[in-house]
This record gives sequence, structure tokens and C-alpha cells, in this order.
Amino acid sequence: MLLSCEDNTQVLMEINADRQDPLGVATNIRMVYSDSLKIQAILTAPKHLDYSNLEFKFAEFPEGLEVLFFDKLGNQNKVIADYGILYTETKLIDLKGNVELKSYNGSLLKTNQLYWDSENEWLFTEQEFTFQDEKYDFNAKRLDGNKDFSKFLTGNLIGTVSVSDEQDTLSKKE
Repeated sequence: MLLSCEDNTQVLMEINADRQDPLGVATNIRMVYSDSLKIQAILTAPKHLDYSNLEFKFAEFPEGLEVLFFDKLGNQNKVIADYGILYTETKLIDLKGNVELKSYNGSLLKTNQLYWDSENEWLFTEQEFTFQDEKYDFNAKRLDGNKDFSKFLTGNLIGTVSVSDEQDTLSKKE
């Protein structure tokens, strides 16, 4: 019988360097995001995969997620999706599958994919979507807008849009 000992540490590190396994897996999570002791958002999900061990860090929610987020006045808004991925460094969130964004004032956005830029509080998609509130009820493809829909661009609209005929006060002569 012949035995030999050698250091295989470098070989094992090279083998594991290409692995893309999550650093951690959690189930039935509830994450509370706060700033200055004020709750900004509450995320719940049945499964969370943490890939903060990779060079391009991200968190994945393969079984869906629900996020309650609060505006400066404390109004609660909700987004749900069948799947979500949060890119840590860019603060970009990719939501897929039966995405619904419900605001406290009753507006509702539905689509199959929605990107949320949390740094700039901006929403965008190249997918078809529907939007309803007290002024609007339309379908379109492509959305690029702020979180409260006071500024947005879309592709071709199908539906009802209320238009005001008010004159711009800056152009009035006194």
C-alpha cells in the first residue's frame, strides 16, 4: 500500500471559481427596508436566492414576490410578480410574470415584465401593458415613466385618455 499527501487547495479553488451557486437560500422571507427609522418598503417572498458571492451581485426570487412600498406621505403601494431579480450594484429590479403595480389611489398597471430603477424611481418595459386609473384606461406597448405616472412615454395607445384643454400659464401675456 502506498499513500501520498499533496496540497490540492489551488485546484479546488479553480474548480469552484466557475460555480454560480447561491451564497445562501432562504424561504418565507420578509425584508424591511428603512431610512432614518422610516419604513420605505417591505418585501415578502416564498424563496430568496442570494448571489452576493458573484462578481455581478444579485438576489433572485424564483417563486415570486410581493413588495409594499410607501411614499413620503406614508401611502402604501403594492407590486406583485411571479419572478423577480434585484441587481445589487445597479439597484435595478426585473419583475416578470403577471406583474401588477397597485397604487394607493386605485391606479393599476399590469404587464408581463417591468423594470424598476429604484435609484431614480423610474419604471420601464418594452412589453405590452394595461393601465387604469380615474383619468386613463388604455393598453400600450412600451412604457417609460416615473413611479406616480405624472410623466410617462408609451408606444401606440389603445383606449381612453382624458385630455385637458387648459392653456399654459407661461404663454399668457399680461
